[in-house]
Amino acid sequence: MSPEFLHKWEHILEDVEKNRIPIEFVKKIVLKLEGKKQQTINIEKLLDQGLEAEQVEEAINTKLIEMDDFIITIEFVLNIRKIAEIVQPETDRILSNLK
Repeated sequence: MSPEFLHKWEHILEDVEKNRIPIEFVKKIVLKLEGKKQQTINIEKLLDQGLEAEQVEEAINTKLIEMDDFIITIEFVLNIRKIAEIVQPETDRILSNLK
Protein backbone atom coordinates (compact mmCIF):
# COMPACT_ATOMS: atom_id res chain seq x y z
CA MET A 1 0.00 0.00 0.00
CA SER A 2 1.29 3.41 -0.92
CA PRO A 3 2.02 6.08 1.71
CA GLU A 4 -0.67 8.28 0.12
CA PHE A 5 -3.25 5.53 0.47
CA LEU A 6 -2.37 4.99 4.14
CA HIS A 7 -2.44 8.76 4.76
CA LYS A 8 -6.02 8.87 3.46
CA TRP A 9 -6.96 6.16 5.96
CA GLU A 10 -5.21 8.05 8.79
CA HIS A 11 -7.31 11.08 7.94
CA ILE A 12 -10.53 9.03 7.89
CA LEU A 13 -9.76 7.47 11.29
CA GLU A 14 -8.79 10.69 13.10
CA ASP A 15 -12.32 11.28 14.40
CA VAL A 16 -13.17 7.69 15.31
CA GLU A 17 -13.73 6.99 19.00
CA LYS A 18 -10.73 4.84 19.89
CA ASN A 19 -12.51 3.00 22.68
CA ARG A 20 -14.77 1.39 20.07
CA ILE A 21 -12.03 -0.04 17.86
CA PRO A 22 -11.29 -3.79 18.06
CA ILE A 23 -7.97 -4.51 19.76
CA GLU A 24 -6.70 -6.15 16.57
CA PHE A 25 -6.67 -2.70 14.96
CA VAL A 26 -4.56 -1.10 17.70
CA LYS A 27 -0.81 -1.14 17.12
CA LYS A 28 0.19 0.09 20.57
CA ILE A 29 -1.05 2.00 23.58
CA VAL A 30 1.13 4.70 25.09
CA LEU A 31 0.47 5.58 28.72
CA LYS A 32 1.66 9.08 29.63
CA LEU A 33 2.47 8.99 33.34
CA GLU A 34 3.23 11.48 36.08
CA GLY A 35 6.80 12.77 36.12
CA LYS A 36 7.03 12.93 32.31
CA LYS A 37 7.35 9.15 32.13
CA GLN A 38 5.58 6.89 29.71
CA GLN A 39 4.95 3.20 29.22
CA THR A 40 4.13 1.55 25.91
CA ILE A 41 2.05 -1.59 25.50
CA ASN A 42 2.85 -3.13 22.11
CA ILE A 43 -0.46 -4.75 21.11
CA GLU A 44 0.77 -5.84 17.69
CA LYS A 45 3.66 -7.76 19.26
CA LEU A 46 1.40 -9.47 21.81
CA LEU A 47 -0.98 -10.61 19.06
CA ASP A 48 1.94 -11.75 16.89
CA GLN A 49 3.18 -13.86 19.83
CA GLY A 50 -0.09 -15.79 19.69
CA LEU A 51 -2.14 -14.21 22.45
CA GLU A 52 -5.86 -14.05 21.75
CA ALA A 53 -7.52 -10.62 21.53
CA GLU A 54 -9.47 -11.34 24.72
CA GLN A 55 -6.25 -12.14 26.60
CA VAL A 56 -4.64 -8.92 25.40
CA GLU A 57 -7.71 -6.88 26.41
CA GLU A 58 -7.70 -8.48 29.86
CA ALA A 59 -3.98 -7.76 30.33
CA ILE A 60 -4.48 -4.14 29.28
CA ASN A 61 -7.42 -3.67 31.63
CA THR A 62 -5.39 -5.10 34.50
CA LYS A 63 -2.46 -2.78 33.69
CA LEU A 64 -4.74 0.27 33.46
CA ILE A 65 -6.32 -0.52 36.82
CA GLU A 66 -2.90 -1.00 38.43
CA MET A 67 -1.55 2.28 37.06
CA ASP A 68 -4.73 4.36 37.29
CA ASP A 69 -3.35 6.76 39.90
CA PHE A 70 -0.30 7.57 37.75
CA ILE A 71 -1.85 7.83 34.26
CA ILE A 72 -2.25 11.33 32.86
CA THR A 73 -3.31 10.40 29.32
CA ILE A 74 -3.63 7.34 27.11
CA GLU A 75 -2.71 7.44 23.43
CA PHE A 76 -3.93 4.76 21.03
CA VAL A 77 -1.75 4.21 17.96
CA LEU A 78 -3.82 2.49 15.31
CA ASN A 79 -2.59 -0.12 12.84
CA ILE A 80 -3.65 1.83 9.75
CA ARG A 81 -2.34 -0.78 7.33
CA LYS A 82 -4.38 -3.58 8.94
CA ILE A 83 -7.53 -1.45 9.07
CA ALA A 84 -7.19 -0.46 5.42
CA GLU A 85 -6.49 -4.06 4.32
CA ILE A 86 -9.68 -5.26 5.95
CA VAL A 87 -12.03 -2.35 5.31
CA GLN A 88 -11.01 -1.23 1.81
CA PRO A 89 -12.10 -4.41 -0.04
CA GLU A 90 -15.52 -4.23 1.61
CA THR A 91 -15.79 -0.53 0.78
CA ASP A 92 -14.88 -1.27 -2.83
CA ARG A 93 -17.50 -4.05 -2.99
CA ILE A 94 -20.25 -1.80 -1.64
CA LEU A 95 -19.36 1.07 -3.94
CA SER A 96 -19.21 -1.21 -6.99
CA ASN A 97 -22.86 -2.09 -6.36
CA LEU A 98 -23.85 1.57 -6.67
CA LYS A 99 -23.10 1.74 -10.41
